[in-house]
Amino acid sequence: MAFFERLFGTEKTIEQPDIRFGRYSDIYHTAGQDESFDQAVKYFEGENFLAAYKSFFDYLRNEKEDNINVWEDAGEIKFELYQGSKKIVGFGNATKLYAEAKIAKVKTLQASFMRRLLEKNYELKYSRFTITPENEISIIFDTYTIDGSPFKLYAALKELATNADKQDDLLLDEFEALEQVELHVKRALPNWEKEIKYNYIVQEIKATFDEIDNGKLNTLQYPVAITYLLLYLCYKLDYLTKPEGYMMEALERTHRVAFEQDGKNVAQKNQQLRKEFQQLLDRPKEKYFKEMYEVRATFGITAPIDHQKVVQVIDQELPHMQWYVENGHEKIALSIPGFIAGRCLFYFAVPKPDKDLFHLLIQILEPDYFRQLGFHCCYKNGVLDEKNIKKCIREITEINQEKYPHFHPDLKILNFKSLPVFAASYCKMVRGLEF
Repeated sequence: MAFFERLFGTEKTIEQPDIRFGRYSDIYHTAGQDESFDQAVKYFEGENFLAAYKSFFDYLRNEKEDNINVWEDAGEIKFELYQGSKKIVGFGNATKLYAEAKIAKVKTLQASFMRRLLEKNYELKYSRFTITPENEISIIFDTYTIDGSPFKLYAALKELATNADKQDDLLLDEFEALEQVELHVKRALPNWEKEIKYNYIVQEIKATFDEIDNGKLNTLQYPVAITYLLLYLCYKLDYLTKPEGYMMEALERTHRVAFEQDGKNVAQKNQQLRKEFQQLLDRPKEKYFKEMYEVRATFGITAPIDHQKVVQVIDQELPHMQWYVENGHEKIALSIPGFIAGRCLFYFAVPKPDKDLFHLLIQILEPDYFRQLGFHCCYKNGVLDEKNIKKCIREITEINQEKYPHFHPDLKILNFKSLPVFAASYCKMVRGLEF
Protein backbone atom coordinates (compact mmCIF):
# COMPACT_ATOMS: atom_id res chain seq x y z
CA MET A 1 0.00 0.00 0.00
CA ALA A 2 2.97 2.33 0.60
CA PHE A 3 3.66 2.23 -3.13
CA PHE A 4 0.19 3.52 -3.98
CA GLU A 5 0.42 6.13 -1.24
CA ARG A 6 3.56 7.50 -2.85
CA LEU A 7 2.38 7.04 -6.41
CA PHE A 8 -1.09 8.54 -6.12
CA GLY A 9 -0.77 10.86 -3.17
CA THR A 10 -1.12 14.63 -3.44
CA GLU A 11 0.95 17.23 -1.55
CA LYS A 12 -0.49 15.79 1.63
CA THR A 13 -0.31 11.99 1.70
CA ILE A 14 -3.78 10.48 1.59
CA GLU A 15 -4.61 6.93 2.50
CA GLN A 16 -5.23 4.64 -0.45
CA PRO A 17 -7.19 1.38 -0.36
CA ASP A 18 -5.28 -1.89 -0.20
CA ILE A 19 -6.37 -3.25 -3.58
CA ARG A 20 -4.12 -5.15 -5.97
CA PHE A 21 -4.13 -5.00 -9.74
CA GLY A 22 -2.79 -7.23 -12.47
CA ARG A 23 -1.15 -10.61 -12.60
CA TYR A 24 1.54 -11.67 -10.19
CA SER A 25 5.06 -11.93 -11.60
CA ASP A 26 8.03 -13.52 -9.93
CA ILE A 27 10.64 -11.80 -12.10
CA TYR A 28 11.06 -8.79 -9.81
CA HIS A 29 13.70 -10.49 -7.67
CA THR A 30 15.80 -8.94 -4.98
CA ALA A 31 19.56 -9.36 -5.09
CA GLY A 32 19.20 -11.67 -2.08
CA GLN A 33 16.83 -13.97 -3.97
CA ASP A 34 19.18 -14.25 -6.94
CA GLU A 35 22.04 -15.01 -4.59
CA SER A 36 19.97 -17.77 -2.95
CA PHE A 37 19.38 -19.44 -6.32
CA ASP A 38 23.08 -19.36 -7.17
CA GLN A 39 23.81 -20.85 -3.76
CA ALA A 40 21.23 -23.60 -4.34
CA VAL A 41 22.98 -24.57 -7.58
CA LYS A 42 26.36 -24.74 -5.80
CA TYR A 43 24.95 -26.87 -2.99
CA PHE A 44 23.27 -29.20 -5.49
CA GLU A 45 26.45 -29.63 -7.51
CA GLY A 46 28.26 -30.43 -4.24
CA GLU A 47 25.52 -33.01 -3.41
CA ASN A 48 24.54 -31.09 -0.27
CA PHE A 49 20.89 -31.59 -1.13
CA LEU A 50 19.10 -30.37 2.00
CA ALA A 51 21.06 -27.13 1.92
CA ALA A 52 20.20 -26.83 -1.80
CA TYR A 53 16.49 -27.18 -1.00
CA LYS A 54 16.69 -24.52 1.71
CA SER A 55 18.40 -22.04 -0.60
CA PHE A 56 15.99 -22.85 -3.42
CA PHE A 57 12.94 -22.07 -1.29
CA ASP A 58 14.66 -18.88 -0.06
CA TYR A 59 14.82 -17.90 -3.73
CA LEU A 60 11.07 -18.48 -4.14
CA ARG A 61 10.14 -16.69 -0.91
CA ASN A 62 8.38 -13.34 -1.33
CA GLU A 63 8.01 -11.63 2.05
CA LYS A 64 5.15 -9.41 0.86
CA GLU A 65 3.23 -12.40 -0.48
CA ASP A 66 3.95 -14.58 2.58
CA ASN A 67 3.91 -17.41 0.07
CA ILE A 68 6.20 -20.10 1.53
CA ASN A 69 6.71 -21.97 4.80
CA VAL A 70 9.79 -24.22 5.14
CA TRP A 71 11.04 -26.20 8.13
CA GLU A 72 13.31 -29.14 8.88
CA ASP A 73 11.92 -32.30 10.50
CA ALA A 74 13.70 -35.61 11.10
CA GLY A 75 16.33 -35.02 8.44
CA GLU A 76 13.82 -33.81 5.82
CA ILE A 77 12.91 -30.41 4.46
CA LYS A 78 9.13 -29.91 4.69
CA PHE A 79 7.51 -27.11 2.71
CA GLU A 80 4.22 -25.39 1.94
CA LEU A 81 3.86 -22.91 -0.89
CA TYR A 82 0.83 -21.06 -2.19
CA GLN A 83 -0.34 -20.44 -5.73
CA GLY A 84 -3.69 -18.73 -5.99
CA SER A 85 -6.26 -20.62 -3.94
CA LYS A 86 -4.13 -23.78 -3.75
CA LYS A 87 -1.57 -24.92 -1.22
CA ILE A 88 1.26 -27.16 -2.43
CA VAL A 89 2.80 -29.34 0.28
CA GLY A 90 5.77 -31.65 0.14
CA PHE A 91 9.12 -32.76 1.44
CA GLY A 92 12.68 -33.28 0.27
CA ASN A 93 15.35 -35.57 1.67
CA ALA A 94 18.60 -37.19 0.58
CA THR A 95 16.70 -39.55 -1.73
CA LYS A 96 13.73 -37.73 -3.30
CA LEU A 97 11.54 -34.64 -3.43
CA TYR A 98 7.76 -34.92 -3.42
CA ALA A 99 5.07 -32.24 -3.90
CA GLU A 100 1.28 -32.45 -4.03
CA ALA A 101 -1.73 -30.13 -4.27
CA LYS A 102 -5.35 -31.13 -3.69
CA ILE A 103 -7.69 -30.05 -6.46
CA ALA A 104 -11.20 -31.30 -5.64
CA LYS A 105 -13.21 -33.89 -3.74
CA VAL A 106 -14.82 -36.62 -5.86
CA LYS A 107 -18.45 -37.33 -4.95
CA THR A 108 -18.99 -39.91 -7.70
CA LEU A 109 -16.59 -41.28 -10.31
CA GLN A 110 -17.54 -40.20 -13.82
CA ALA A 111 -15.84 -40.84 -17.14
CA SER A 112 -16.23 -37.17 -18.18
CA PHE A 113 -13.89 -35.54 -15.68
CA MET A 114 -11.57 -38.58 -15.55
CA ARG A 115 -11.05 -38.29 -19.30
CA ARG A 116 -10.31 -34.59 -18.88
CA LEU A 117 -7.61 -35.38 -16.30
CA LEU A 118 -6.14 -38.08 -18.53
CA GLU A 119 -5.91 -35.61 -21.42
CA LYS A 120 -4.24 -33.06 -19.16
CA ASN A 121 -1.67 -35.64 -18.09
CA TYR A 122 -0.55 -35.99 -21.70
CA GLU A 123 0.11 -32.23 -21.78
CA LEU A 124 2.10 -32.06 -18.53
CA LYS A 125 5.89 -32.46 -18.59
CA TYR A 126 6.75 -33.01 -14.92
CA SER A 127 3.59 -33.54 -12.88
CA ARG A 128 0.46 -35.69 -13.12
CA PHE A 129 -3.14 -35.70 -11.95
CA THR A 130 -4.26 -38.62 -9.82
CA ILE A 131 -7.18 -39.74 -7.66
CA THR A 132 -6.11 -40.59 -4.12
CA PRO A 133 -7.51 -43.37 -1.87
CA GLU A 134 -9.42 -40.58 -0.07
CA ASN A 135 -11.32 -39.86 -3.34
CA GLU A 136 -9.54 -36.55 -3.91
CA ILE A 137 -8.13 -35.30 -7.18
CA SER A 138 -4.51 -34.26 -6.62
CA ILE A 139 -1.68 -33.14 -8.83
CA ILE A 140 1.70 -34.65 -7.91
CA PHE A 141 5.36 -34.19 -8.78
CA ASP A 142 8.25 -36.27 -7.51
CA THR A 143 11.86 -36.74 -8.50
CA TYR A 144 14.99 -38.48 -7.29
CA THR A 145 17.18 -35.97 -5.50
CA ILE A 146 20.17 -36.63 -7.76
CA ASP A 147 18.00 -35.56 -10.72
CA GLY A 148 16.35 -32.61 -8.95
CA SER A 149 18.46 -29.59 -9.86
CA PRO A 150 17.13 -26.14 -8.90
CA PHE A 151 16.40 -25.46 -12.58
CA LYS A 152 14.22 -28.60 -12.84
CA LEU A 153 12.54 -27.93 -9.49
CA TYR A 154 11.54 -24.44 -10.58
CA ALA A 155 10.00 -25.63 -13.86
CA ALA A 156 8.27 -28.63 -12.25
CA LEU A 157 6.83 -26.82 -9.23
CA LYS A 158 5.67 -23.97 -11.44
CA GLU A 159 3.85 -26.43 -13.71
CA LEU A 160 2.25 -28.17 -10.74
CA ALA A 161 1.27 -24.98 -8.92
CA THR A 162 -0.19 -23.08 -11.90
CA ASN A 163 -2.21 -26.09 -13.07
CA ALA A 164 -3.50 -26.73 -9.57
CA ASP A 165 -4.67 -23.13 -9.27
CA LYS A 166 -6.35 -23.03 -12.67
CA GLN A 167 -7.89 -26.49 -12.88
CA ASP A 168 -9.72 -26.50 -9.55
CA ASP A 169 -12.06 -23.65 -10.54
CA LEU A 170 -12.54 -24.97 -14.08
CA LEU A 171 -13.30 -28.52 -13.00
CA LEU A 172 -15.68 -27.43 -10.24
CA ASP A 173 -17.50 -25.08 -12.59
CA GLU A 174 -18.03 -27.82 -15.19
CA PHE A 175 -18.54 -31.08 -13.28
CA GLU A 176 -21.21 -31.48 -10.58
CA ALA A 177 -19.60 -34.74 -9.45
CA LEU A 178 -16.81 -32.69 -7.83
CA GLU A 179 -16.83 -30.44 -4.79
CA GLN A 180 -14.41 -27.91 -3.38
CA VAL A 181 -11.53 -28.88 -1.14
CA GLU A 182 -9.02 -26.66 0.68
CA LEU A 183 -9.68 -23.15 -0.63
CA HIS A 184 -6.83 -20.93 0.59
CA VAL A 185 -7.74 -17.25 0.43
CA LYS A 186 -5.42 -14.46 1.52
CA ARG A 187 -8.14 -11.83 1.72
CA ALA A 188 -11.90 -12.15 1.25
CA LEU A 189 -13.11 -9.13 -0.71
CA PRO A 190 -15.77 -6.98 0.98
CA ASN A 191 -19.14 -6.90 -0.75
CA TRP A 192 -18.79 -3.23 -1.74
CA GLU A 193 -15.61 -4.07 -3.68
CA LYS A 194 -17.26 -7.07 -5.33
CA GLU A 195 -20.21 -4.89 -6.38
CA ILE A 196 -17.92 -2.28 -7.94
CA LYS A 197 -15.95 -4.92 -9.83
CA TYR A 198 -19.04 -6.77 -11.02
CA ASN A 199 -20.78 -3.57 -12.14
CA TYR A 200 -17.61 -2.48 -13.96
CA ILE A 201 -17.43 -5.81 -15.84
CA VAL A 202 -21.06 -5.59 -16.95
CA GLN A 203 -21.00 -1.86 -17.78
CA GLU A 204 -17.79 -2.05 -19.82
CA ILE A 205 -18.97 -5.03 -21.87
CA LYS A 206 -22.28 -3.28 -22.59
CA ALA A 207 -20.54 0.02 -23.40
CA THR A 208 -18.19 -1.73 -25.84
CA PHE A 209 -21.10 -3.52 -27.52
CA ASP A 210 -22.94 -0.20 -27.77
CA GLU A 211 -19.94 1.47 -29.44
CA ILE A 212 -19.72 -1.40 -31.94
CA ASP A 213 -23.46 -1.42 -32.71
CA ASN A 214 -24.30 2.29 -32.54
CA GLY A 215 -21.02 4.15 -33.01
CA LYS A 216 -20.30 6.36 -36.03
CA LEU A 217 -17.71 4.00 -37.50
CA ASN A 218 -18.70 1.49 -40.19
CA THR A 219 -17.70 -1.72 -38.41
CA LEU A 220 -17.82 -3.78 -41.62
CA GLN A 221 -15.39 -1.43 -43.32
CA TYR A 222 -13.05 -1.09 -40.31
CA PRO A 223 -13.05 -4.45 -38.48
CA VAL A 224 -9.60 -3.87 -36.95
CA ALA A 225 -11.06 -0.99 -34.94
CA ILE A 226 -13.50 -3.42 -33.35
CA THR A 227 -10.63 -5.76 -32.52
CA TYR A 228 -8.87 -2.97 -30.65
CA LEU A 229 -12.05 -2.26 -28.65
CA LEU A 230 -12.61 -5.89 -27.75
CA LEU A 231 -9.01 -6.67 -26.83
CA TYR A 232 -8.63 -3.55 -24.70
CA LEU A 233 -11.84 -4.65 -22.98
CA CYS A 234 -10.31 -8.09 -22.40
CA TYR A 235 -7.03 -6.77 -21.00
CA LYS A 236 -8.48 -4.08 -18.76
CA LEU A 237 -11.04 -6.44 -17.23
CA ASP A 238 -8.23 -8.85 -16.43
CA TYR A 239 -5.89 -6.19 -15.02
CA LEU A 240 -8.41 -4.15 -13.07
CA THR A 241 -10.71 -6.82 -11.63
CA LYS A 242 -8.03 -9.52 -11.18
CA PRO A 243 -10.41 -12.44 -11.80
CA GLU A 244 -9.99 -16.05 -10.70
CA GLY A 245 -11.47 -19.23 -12.09
CA TYR A 246 -13.95 -19.15 -14.98
CA MET A 247 -13.58 -15.49 -15.91
CA MET A 248 -9.79 -15.65 -15.90
CA GLU A 249 -9.90 -18.61 -18.27
CA ALA A 250 -12.51 -16.87 -20.45
CA LEU A 251 -10.28 -13.81 -20.86
CA GLU A 252 -7.25 -15.97 -21.61
CA ARG A 253 -9.30 -17.85 -24.20
CA THR A 254 -10.39 -14.53 -25.74
CA HIS A 255 -6.75 -13.53 -26.12
CA ARG A 256 -5.87 -16.91 -27.67
CA VAL A 257 -8.74 -16.71 -30.15
CA ALA A 258 -7.64 -13.25 -31.30
CA PHE A 259 -4.09 -14.30 -32.11
CA GLU A 260 -4.72 -17.87 -33.26
CA GLN A 261 -3.54 -18.68 -36.78
CA ASP A 262 -6.70 -20.50 -37.86
CA GLY A 263 -7.40 -18.94 -41.26
CA LYS A 264 -10.31 -16.79 -40.06
CA ASN A 265 -10.50 -13.14 -41.10
CA VAL A 266 -10.71 -10.19 -38.69
CA ALA A 267 -14.51 -9.91 -38.86
CA GLN A 268 -14.94 -13.60 -38.06
CA LYS A 269 -12.51 -13.28 -35.15
CA ASN A 270 -14.49 -10.33 -33.82
CA GLN A 271 -17.67 -12.42 -33.81
CA GLN A 272 -15.90 -15.08 -31.74
CA LEU A 273 -14.55 -12.50 -29.30
CA ARG A 274 -17.98 -10.97 -28.90
CA LYS A 275 -19.50 -14.38 -28.12
CA GLU A 276 -16.95 -14.83 -25.31
CA PHE A 277 -17.96 -11.50 -23.76
CA GLN A 278 -21.67 -12.27 -24.21
CA GLN A 279 -21.16 -15.43 -22.14
CA LEU A 280 -19.57 -13.32 -19.40
CA LEU A 281 -22.49 -10.91 -19.62
CA ASP A 282 -24.98 -13.75 -19.24
CA ARG A 283 -23.23 -15.22 -16.20
CA PRO A 284 -25.06 -14.86 -12.84
CA LYS A 285 -23.71 -12.32 -10.37
CA GLU A 286 -23.34 -14.94 -7.61
CA LYS A 287 -20.87 -16.92 -9.76
CA TYR A 288 -18.69 -13.83 -10.12
CA PHE A 289 -18.85 -13.19 -6.39
CA LYS A 290 -17.70 -16.75 -5.63
CA GLU A 291 -14.53 -16.13 -7.66
CA MET A 292 -13.70 -12.72 -6.20
CA TYR A 293 -11.00 -13.11 -3.58
CA GLU A 294 -7.37 -12.20 -3.12
CA VAL A 295 -4.76 -14.92 -3.07
CA ARG A 296 -1.04 -15.44 -2.64
CA ALA A 297 1.25 -16.53 -5.46
CA THR A 298 4.70 -18.01 -5.89
CA PHE A 299 5.01 -18.29 -9.67
CA GLY A 300 4.12 -15.86 -12.42
CA ILE A 301 2.53 -17.06 -15.65
CA THR A 302 3.66 -14.19 -17.90
CA ALA A 303 6.83 -14.31 -20.02
CA PRO A 304 9.54 -11.77 -19.10
CA ILE A 305 10.57 -9.27 -21.78
CA ASP A 306 12.95 -6.32 -21.92
CA HIS A 307 12.09 -2.71 -22.70
CA GLN A 308 12.98 -3.14 -26.37
CA LYS A 309 10.04 -5.50 -26.81
CA VAL A 310 7.78 -2.85 -25.26
CA VAL A 311 9.16 -0.39 -27.83
CA GLN A 312 8.28 -2.84 -30.62
CA VAL A 313 4.68 -3.13 -29.38
CA ILE A 314 4.33 0.68 -29.28
CA ASP A 315 5.90 1.11 -32.74
CA GLN A 316 3.61 -1.53 -34.19
CA GLU A 317 0.32 -0.26 -32.76
CA LEU A 318 0.49 3.47 -31.98
CA PRO A 319 0.60 4.73 -35.62
CA HIS A 320 -2.88 3.25 -36.15
CA MET A 321 -4.30 5.70 -33.62
CA GLN A 322 -3.87 8.90 -35.63
CA TRP A 323 -6.64 8.30 -38.20
CA TYR A 324 -9.24 7.64 -35.49
CA VAL A 325 -8.23 10.81 -33.61
CA GLU A 326 -8.46 12.96 -36.75
CA ASN A 327 -11.88 11.53 -37.68
CA GLY A 328 -13.47 11.93 -34.25
CA HIS A 329 -13.60 8.29 -33.13
CA GLU A 330 -12.28 8.99 -29.64
CA LYS A 331 -13.25 5.71 -27.93
CA ILE A 332 -11.55 3.66 -30.63
CA ALA A 333 -8.54 5.96 -30.61
CA LEU A 334 -8.16 5.54 -26.82
CA SER A 335 -8.50 1.78 -27.09
CA ILE A 336 -5.15 1.65 -28.92
CA PRO A 337 -2.91 3.03 -26.13
CA GLY A 338 -5.13 1.02 -23.78
CA PHE A 339 -4.44 -2.07 -25.90
CA ILE A 340 -0.69 -1.36 -25.80
CA ALA A 341 -0.56 -1.03 -22.01
CA GLY A 342 -3.09 -3.80 -21.43
CA ARG A 343 -1.41 -6.35 -23.68
CA CYS A 344 2.00 -5.71 -22.12
CA LEU A 345 0.54 -6.17 -18.62
CA PHE A 346 -1.58 -9.20 -19.60
CA TYR A 347 0.81 -11.27 -21.70
CA PHE A 348 4.27 -10.16 -20.59
CA ALA A 349 6.24 -9.46 -17.44
CA VAL A 350 7.66 -6.06 -18.39
CA PRO A 351 10.45 -4.21 -16.58
CA LYS A 352 9.24 -2.58 -13.35
CA PRO A 353 9.37 1.04 -14.64
CA ASP A 354 7.26 0.08 -17.68
CA LYS A 355 4.79 -1.71 -15.43
CA ASP A 356 4.41 1.30 -13.12
CA LEU A 357 3.98 3.74 -16.01
CA PHE A 358 1.44 1.54 -17.79
CA HIS A 359 -0.54 1.24 -14.54
CA LEU A 360 -0.68 5.03 -14.32
CA LEU A 361 -1.84 5.24 -17.95
CA ILE A 362 -4.69 2.79 -17.31
CA GLN A 363 -5.66 4.73 -14.20
CA ILE A 364 -5.89 7.87 -16.34
CA LEU A 365 -7.93 6.04 -19.01
CA GLU A 366 -10.33 4.49 -16.44
CA PRO A 367 -10.74 7.23 -13.79
CA ASP A 368 -14.32 6.42 -12.73
CA TYR A 369 -13.42 2.88 -11.74
CA PHE A 370 -10.44 3.98 -9.65
CA ARG A 371 -12.48 6.74 -8.05
CA GLN A 372 -15.21 4.29 -7.04
CA LEU A 373 -12.58 2.07 -5.41
CA GLY A 374 -11.35 5.06 -3.41
CA PHE A 375 -8.19 6.04 -5.29
CA HIS A 376 -7.17 9.61 -5.90
CA CYS A 377 -7.44 10.21 -9.65
CA CYS A 378 -5.43 12.34 -12.04
CA TYR A 379 -8.20 14.76 -12.95
CA LYS A 380 -9.17 18.18 -11.66
CA ASN A 381 -12.65 19.53 -12.43
CA GLY A 382 -13.00 16.91 -15.16
CA VAL A 383 -9.74 17.91 -16.85
CA LEU A 384 -6.39 16.13 -16.85
CA ASP A 385 -4.41 17.30 -13.81
CA GLU A 386 -1.07 18.05 -15.47
CA LYS A 387 0.71 18.93 -12.24
CA ASN A 388 -0.33 15.78 -10.40
CA ILE A 389 0.29 13.46 -13.36
CA LYS A 390 3.84 14.76 -13.70
CA LYS A 391 4.27 14.39 -9.95
CA CYS A 392 3.16 10.75 -10.18
CA ILE A 393 5.68 10.09 -12.96
CA ARG A 394 8.45 11.67 -10.85
CA GLU A 395 7.42 9.39 -7.98
CA ILE A 396 7.68 6.36 -10.27
CA THR A 397 11.14 7.54 -11.32
CA GLU A 398 12.24 7.89 -7.71
CA ILE A 399 10.88 4.45 -6.74
CA ASN A 400 12.82 2.76 -9.55
CA GLN A 401 15.96 4.91 -9.44
CA GLU A 402 18.15 2.54 -7.42
CA LYS A 403 17.77 -0.41 -9.81
CA TYR A 404 17.39 1.69 -12.99
CA PRO A 405 19.68 4.74 -12.57
CA HIS A 406 19.31 5.71 -16.27
CA PHE A 407 15.49 5.72 -16.08
CA HIS A 408 14.41 9.35 -16.61
CA PRO A 409 11.06 9.88 -18.41
CA ASP A 410 11.06 12.97 -20.60
CA LEU A 411 8.04 14.91 -19.33
CA LYS A 412 8.41 17.50 -22.10
CA ILE A 413 7.04 14.94 -24.55
CA LEU A 414 3.64 14.95 -22.81
CA ASN A 415 0.84 16.92 -24.50
CA PHE A 416 -2.26 17.65 -22.38
CA LYS A 417 -4.36 19.13 -25.20
CA SER A 418 -6.92 16.28 -25.00
CA LEU A 419 -7.07 12.77 -23.58
CA PRO A 420 -6.32 11.00 -26.92
CA VAL A 421 -3.44 13.38 -27.66
CA PHE A 422 -2.12 12.92 -24.14
CA ALA A 423 -2.36 9.10 -24.31
CA ALA A 424 -0.42 9.05 -27.58
CA SER A 425 2.27 11.36 -26.19
CA TYR A 426 2.45 9.23 -23.03
CA CYS A 427 3.17 6.10 -25.08
CA LYS A 428 5.87 8.04 -26.95
CA MET A 429 7.39 9.01 -23.61
CA VAL A 430 7.46 5.33 -22.57
CA ARG A 431 8.97 4.40 -25.91
CA GLY A 432 11.83 6.84 -25.44
CA LEU A 433 12.93 5.46 -22.07
CA GLU A 434 16.53 4.40 -21.52
CA PHE A 435 17.26 1.78 -18.89
